[in-house]
Parts: sequence; C-alpha cells; structure tokens
Amino acid sequence: MVNRFMIEIKGGTIEEKIIKQLQKTYPISIKDLEKKIHISRIRIIRVLQRFQVKGIVQLESLPDKTFVRLLRFDFKFVTKKRQRKFIKHSHTKKQYQAPDDDSIMYS
Repeated sequence: MVNRFMIEIKGGTIEEKIIKQLQKTYPISIKDLEKKIHISRIRIIRVLQRFQVKGIVQLESLPDKTFVRLLRFDFKFVTKKRQRKFIKHSHTKKQYQAPDDDSIMYS
C-alpha cells in the first residue's frame, strides 16, 4: 500500500533541519548529523525515533555508529503566513510656524 499523502513538516523546527540534512547527505551518522545541525544528540535521537515509528527513516545500528536512512521523500515544508500590518505613511511634513505677533506670552 502506497501512502499518497505528502508529509507536512513545519518550517523552522528541528524536524525540518533533520530532514533537509538527510536529503542533502547520505549516508550520515547520528554523530555527523549532530555536528551539522548543532542540536544535542538526545533531541536528535528522540525525533529520529518518532520518524522511525512513522516509517519516515530507518536507523541502522553498527557496533560503533548508527546511520540514518531516509525512507520517504514526499515532504511538504509548511511555514506560517504572516499578515503584515498596513501602515499609512504621511508624505507631507508639517513645518513649525511661528506666531504672527511678537507679544510676550505672559504679562
């Protein structure tokens, strides 16, 4: 059975960084992944275990290293759309005008 739905990954997350690095580099070990994306080994392993349960990656353990293999390639990276506030700018500058009379303000 083939899953026809794309996997949505939120932009700016650890998951996005890991998947993009896995798409660039193969084979890659967990240690190499840790060095390239600058995230702790424990956090990387947690994310990879979640991915393994979902069938996205496979962890291949060797006596000295654990390699990560990407099983799926149908990802959609989703980012939040930001609504920009409309700011009305005035194009005319107000100039200070001195009072017409030269009288003293307080008598």
